[in-house]
Amino acid sequence: MKDVLTLPAPAKLNLFLHILGRRDDGYHELQTLFQFVDYADELKFALRDDGQIRLHTVLPGVEHDSNLIVRAARLLQQTTHCSLGADIWLDKRLPMGGGIGGGSSNAATTLLGLNYLWKLNVSEEALAELGLTLGADVPVFVRGKAAWAEGIGERLTPVEIEEPWYLVAVPQVSVSTAEIFNDPLLTRDTPPSKVRLVLEWGGRNDCQSVVEKRYPEIRNALILLNKFVSARLTGTGSCIFGGFPNQTEAVKVADQLPATLPSFVAKGSNTSMLHRKLGSLF
Repeated sequence: MKDVLTLPAPAKLNLFLHILGRRDDGYHELQTLFQFVDYADELKFALRDDGQIRLHTVLPGVEHDSNLIVRAARLLQQTTHCSLGADIWLDKRLPMGGGIGGGSSNAATTLLGLNYLWKLNVSEEALAELGLTLGADVPVFVRGKAAWAEGIGERLTPVEIEEPWYLVAVPQVSVSTAEIFNDPLLTRDTPPSKVRLVLEWGGRNDCQSVVEKRYPEIRNALILLNKFVSARLTGTGSCIFGGFPNQTEAVKVADQLPATLPSFVAKGSNTSMLHRKLGSLF
């Protein structure tokens, strides 16, 4: 078999999410704080010399050509006029529609992985700009650093914050981000703040109240997890999370959750697993 490049596509958490307003183009101005967790999908890439992009993993409800992995690969091909192709395999571990960035992370790992495999030497900044055309969350995964994000999430300022252990619970519903952002009850007038101030008072997720109203499964999961730790929605959900000082305490709570509420425990990280792996290749 050809040499295979194996890379993680890690999850992220929105430690808070403030919505400041709605732009004329329909996007929302926001402020959020991204941190990575050491829990990831896994992507494998093998070189093809015929220019074809073949994703050998089928995801339910996602057409091959509309998968962000395929779109990212073709975008990089077209932008760089690269004649090479790739076989790609995905080991899907992150929940779809979970608010932890699975699709965006897959796209970023594809851009960075194929940039390496095809020896293109495209800068990280240029890859982040390409990623933004695929989705607002893709640039933070391309950059790979915990970040204070503004604009639609694309203006990133790296931050160094505590790296707790997180318990992430996964209510068994898939949330439509568009549905939440179009809800008339969504708070859209949170005043702008500074990251230091938000870290002091903790911030909030402006989407949470709307999500709880629309998805009772998520509301009930938050009520349950709040018995053990201060719990919050990440992004528009469905995943919820709480932070712990160590792995033992996080696992202890995870063990008390019902089987109907799957969860995982992972270390928070200011540098993503992907960037740590890429750093070891050079």
